[in-house]
Amino acid sequence: MKLAARRALIDSSGIRKVFDLAASLKDPINLSIGLPDFDMPEDLKDVAVEAIRAGKNRYTLTGGVPPLRKRIARYYEERGVPVEENMVASGTSGGLLLVFMALLDPGDEVLIPDPYFVMYKALTRFIGAKPVLVDTYPDFRLTRERLEAAVTERTKLLILNSPANPTGTVYSAEECRAAAEFAESRGIEVLSDEIYEEYVYDGEYVRPSTFLKRPIVVSGFSKSVAMTGWRIGWVAGPGELIRALTDIQQYTFVCAPSVAQETALRAFDLDMAPVRDRFRARRDLIADGLAAAGYNVMRPGGAFYIFPEAPGGDGEAFVHSAIENNLLVVPGNVFSERNTNFRISFAASEETLRRGVEVLSRLMQDRQAPAN
Repeated sequence: MKLAARRALIDSSGIRKVFDLAASLKDPINLSIGLPDFDMPEDLKDVAVEAIRAGKNRYTLTGGVPPLRKRIARYYEERGVPVEENMVASGTSGGLLLVFMALLDPGDEVLIPDPYFVMYKALTRFIGAKPVLVDTYPDFRLTRERLEAAVTERTKLLILNSPANPTGTVYSAEECRAAAEFAESRGIEVLSDEIYEEYVYDGEYVRPSTFLKRPIVVSGFSKSVAMTGWRIGWVAGPGELIRALTDIQQYTFVCAPSVAQETALRAFDLDMAPVRDRFRARRDLIADGLAAAGYNVMRPGGAFYIFPEAPGGDGEAFVHSAIENNLLVVPGNVFSERNTNFRISFAASEETLRRGVEVLSRLMQDRQAPAN
């Protein structure tokens, strides 16, 4: 069978390769997966069961059920985000694909801060556009100077992800404002991926979208309330874009899952502060443990990832060493054009994190030990 040429533009997920490599491990210390380690709240399960029994199992309107769309609109109005309309998508990943399909033509360029969430680069290439990676090492901050060095006359879109996967970086108000002014002065659209907005550990969350006159915002409940398998997210933004996304969804996803939409409506009312406090303690545990072991690491301000530099500077080789010691982490070149770092997910129990820190400390000591 001759597959379409675009198939070659997408490689197998690097994270999946780690899983394949570690398939033979027994009871691994798993710090690799970007998945909350708690179950979906019982209140939401009850809502879902009630919706199923009430017969809400059919197609919905393509853009989503009206009560959910109204609740999304109110959510952003209360936070001062100037979005005109919204639509409900099959997860934030589905929303990203719809935005890329509606906005990008072959040859258009997309500015993506590096390190990056793997889907940004893959989907950009899949659509036929060109990803332009903006190097943010070693501090993972986004400055106007770094953006100016990467922009061209073909730049169509800038992606902001704060809090960020894989670094946990949270942009400051000054960084958000500078990025917004840079993009708007050049007529560049800005997509703000705010899926990790519930996981900000130091001060109030500064939304990149609040600094934009016409932002495109992607978010959802996969991470905040552990609904990853329910595939529910949304896109909010300019009216003409949302109408275009809805048209495309009609011929692709058709609609987001009906029961998931009913459940998401209730999720807006949950207080997830206790979860955030628990994850802050885990952030402190892993960040302090790595620093004490001698790792060069930036303390994450949000999300549930930390992105240390690998001893010896080869992230992939270091990950192989970790796996040999029953520890699962992900090489940094999965998320970056560089191979100098590795990603740890601290969405795991404190016991698991402590076991992971012990292995990582031992690996660092082995690197530093003088050769006989």
